[in-house]
Amino acid sequence: MQLNPNYQTIASNDLRQFAISVFKYIGCSDLDSELAADVLLKADLRGIDSHGVARLSGYVRLWEKGRINAKPNVKVIRQTTSTATIDGDAGLGLVVAPRAMELAIEKGKNCGTGWVAVGNSNHFGIAAYHAMKALEFDMIGYALTNASPLVAPTFSKERMLGTNPICYAIPAGMYEPVVIDMATSSAANGKLEIAQRKNAPVPEGWIQTKLGGITTDANGLKLGGALLPLGSDKDRGSHKGYGLGAMVDIFSGVLSGANFGPWVPPFVSFLDVQPNLPGKGLGHFLGAIQVDGFSDVDIFKNNMDLWIERFKNAEPINESQKVIIPGEPEAQFMKIRIADGIPLIDAVVQDLKQLSINFKLEHPF
Repeated sequence: MQLNPNYQTIASNDLRQFAISVFKYIGCSDLDSELAADVLLKADLRGIDSHGVARLSGYVRLWEKGRINAKPNVKVIRQTTSTATIDGDAGLGLVVAPRAMELAIEKGKNCGTGWVAVGNSNHFGIAAYHAMKALEFDMIGYALTNASPLVAPTFSKERMLGTNPICYAIPAGMYEPVVIDMATSSAANGKLEIAQRKNAPVPEGWIQTKLGGITTDANGLKLGGALLPLGSDKDRGSHKGYGLGAMVDIFSGVLSGANFGPWVPPFVSFLDVQPNLPGKGLGHFLGAIQVDGFSDVDIFKNNMDLWIERFKNAEPINESQKVIIPGEPEAQFMKIRIADGIPLIDAVVQDLKQLSINFKLEHPF
């Protein structure tokens, strides 16, 4: 089914099977290949296209450069009853982070809360995938990761932090869970990529030039500029976004033994990793909190439903735009795309076709 000449819609299971075949080709086990594919497909199904199969060739290129270990020995290197630190052995973050979240959940079941820091990992996809694993156990999930330095701290022109997302996943009763999954920069890099493909400007406050000036050029990063923290500038609260991004970096990188700040390895394979790094790989931080450690689960879920209803019915500025609950658009995307398939732009389709040619794999495109 063609959406328009620039898009092709693929059934989610067909896309999943293709992703599995690619991960198997680079040497991942059957179980790890399925898990990695599930993380990417969850992004596409939830409408986070920049972190779905569009990233598949990026992981392959990192593997080709020797920066991803397809058969990692993921191990706990330090732990208490409620906390742990994991060495990901340079594995796919798509595999390492879910394993770490499973450990956080198990510790949370035993202690009320579980917290796991992860070092020596790689890009882990969307934070929501990992945080949402806690929901099936009536737990609140928490996921952080640091990332390639693209964001300048307040008053600087130097790239020092990643877009460093934060995600909370909170169960509800009759409604979809509240899922707060956000970058700590004014805009995620994926939104810049979309604007670049459309040859469109971006809003003022997303990017600064390499000298720290204002720009709306979507290619500002490529020209040496930097993303701005959430808030965009000091007068609009960029110090708050800077603080949030710093917190993610410290919890994910400094605490876990991973790299941090400007030393975080780039996701793109054409940029070399810096020498004399302070840590290993990327870092994540994952948590699971038992609701019944604080409240009766049924009472909590009923009150979450009341919270959701009240906010959804908050008086709007304009009747054409109602208040949206965090995670609501993604849940709607999920229902539509499970039924109708996942739309891929032509550039992504061609990229995936090239992978199938290089690896002699069947493809659904």
